Amino acid sequence: MTDRATPQELFQTAYESRYTWDEKFPGYTADVQLVQDSSVYTGKITIHSDLSVDVTDVANEQIKAGIYTQLQDIVTHRQRIAFSEAHGKHEFIFGDADEAGPVEILVQGDSMDSKYKIKDGEVCYVRRVMGRMAVAIATYETLDTGSGYIATKYDATFSNANTNEINSVLKFTETYDKFGNYYLMIKQSIQEDQNGECSTTEFNYTNIQLI
Repeated sequence: MTDRATPQELFQTAYESRYTWDEKFPGYTADVQLVQDSSVYTGKITIHSDLSVDVTDVANEQIKAGIYTQLQDIVTHRQRIAFSEAHGKHEFIFGDADEAGPVEILVQGDSMDSKYKIKDGEVCYVRRVMGRMAVAIATYETLDTGSGYIATKYDATFSNANTNEINSVLKFTETYDKFGNYYLMIKQSIQEDQNGECSTTEFNYTNIQLI
């Protein structure tokens, strides 16, 4: 396939193979528990059908903001945006060749100097530059939902874009379950290593109800 397909065709196939919620997504509510080292926080969340987010009943405002940010990340990954809308202005070229590994694809016309790697029809690596910071996300495990793939184990490495000095590494492990016609996150564990100091944050979602 890689001998015949263009870089854009390879990337578009992987992009469109991601699991996203369809236009009938009804939204859902859930109880949330956030465990941060030895501290435990609880609250309630709603992701509406229009993909707006509400977080309530969380006493700590900083923790509430953290839960909100995490839910926005979920929405970003589940939101369905046409390839032409997201990447219609970009051009794609092959990067370094590695016949034994993923196919590297570079994006032209992208302000973030994005670079992807495609393996088995899935995006397994992405690197973007935002000012002086670069972030690289490497995916190690995915869930095949039958309607697209979801990354379930991946690392995010933040580094200096000029020197490549690593500032922090986040290691994500996620669990999903099916509710009605939709796969929803029920657990996310994040291990952070920043300047040699390690911490763990865990999000647990229970009592999930489609609206």
